[in-house]
Order: sequence, then C-alpha cells, then structure tokens
Amino acid sequence: MPELLNVPPTRSALLRLRQELEEARRGYELLERKREVLVRELMEMIDDAEATQAEARRRFQAAYQALTEVRMRMGTDRLRWVSLAPAAAIQTQLTLRSVMGVLVPLVHMDVTPLPLPYGLGDTSASLDEARRRWQDVAAILGHLAEVETTVWRLARDLQKTQRRVNALEYVLIPQYEATLAYISSVLEEQEREAFVQAKQVKQRHAKQEAEDEGEQDG
Repeated sequence: MPELLNVPPTRSALLRLRQELEEARRGYELLERKREVLVRELMEMIDDAEATQAEARRRFQAAYQALTEVRMRMGTDRLRWVSLAPAAAIQTQLTLRSVMGVLVPLVHMDVTPLPLPYGLGDTSASLDEARRRWQDVAAILGHLAEVETTVWRLARDLQKTQRRVNALEYVLIPQYEATLAYISSVLEEQEREAFVQAKQVKQRHAKQEAEDEGEQDG
C-alpha cells in the first residue's frame, strides 16, 4: 500500500487533495505526451546520427588514404611545408531550435576552397585529391556535431522526463489516491458516529418527554 501523505483527515484537506490530484494527473498526461514526442524525435535523430557517423568515417578513411598517397609521392618534409598554408575558409553558423522545451543546435558550415598556395609543377596530383578529401571531411563535421549533440540532449531530457513520469505514476498519484481514500473513510466513519449519537440523543429526548408526560398525567 502506498505511504499516506502527512495531512489531517479533514474535509478541507480532502477538497484540497482532490484538486492537487487532478493537477498531478494533468501534469502526468502532459509529461507522457512530452515523453512520446522526445522518443519519436530521438529515434529519428539516432538514425540520422548513425548515417552521418558512417559517412564521416568513410570520408575520414578516404582522406587518410589520400594523405598517405601524398606522403609516399612527395615525402613527409615537402608535405609538411605545403600543409602550412590553409586549404579552405570555413564559416560556421549556429542557431538553436526547441524540441518540447529542449534546445538543440542547428549547425551550418560553409567550406570555401582557397587558391592553391603552390605551383602545379611543384606538387603531385595526389595532393589536390587529398585537399579535396579533407574539405569533404570539414563539410560534414558541422552536421555531425549537430546530430550527436541533439541526440545527447534529447536522451538526457528523456531520462529526466521518464523519471518524473514514473514518480507521478508510481509514487505521487498513488499516494494521493490512498490518502483520499483514507480521509474519505475517516469522514464517513465520523458521520456515522455523529448520526448514531444524534439518533441516541433524539431517542433519549423522546423517552424523557414521554416520562415527563406520564408524571404529569399521574
């Protein structure tokens, strides 16, 4: 049996607890709808995150393979010298959107290749391929950060929401219901006792009146 709330078994407490129970039930319904939306949104974002992670791994693998090819053709020292110059300009724009009160990011990255800092005759064609591959990596990093952060924030808020739903469903609402049932039974018992006492008083009063009338007739 749920633990009873620490309130006096009075009619005013009964009315107050009934109102609070209705509010708790409405809160439970709202939280349950929020939980359902979060679960649906999280499942969609997990699919997106898994696809984005797979694509990012593919791009990283291709970029490292291209870099290995450049190192073999040009040598490590020459590659380091060429790599000192930036290959692209990256602009990042971050905005926020709300999913059932949870702020999640929208990340847009614009990768603009810069002019080649070296002559075509001084380098291998594999260097151009490596530059392109690493620019492909940079282009997906914004979306990767977006989906991973969104999944993490939605999952964290879903856990909090689930705990609150469970607390209402399995602890607070049963406590209110049990306390209301207890107070109702106490008040009903008091009413029965009051009724019995009133009836006894009435009977004694009627008996007394009858005895008084008998004495007067005598």
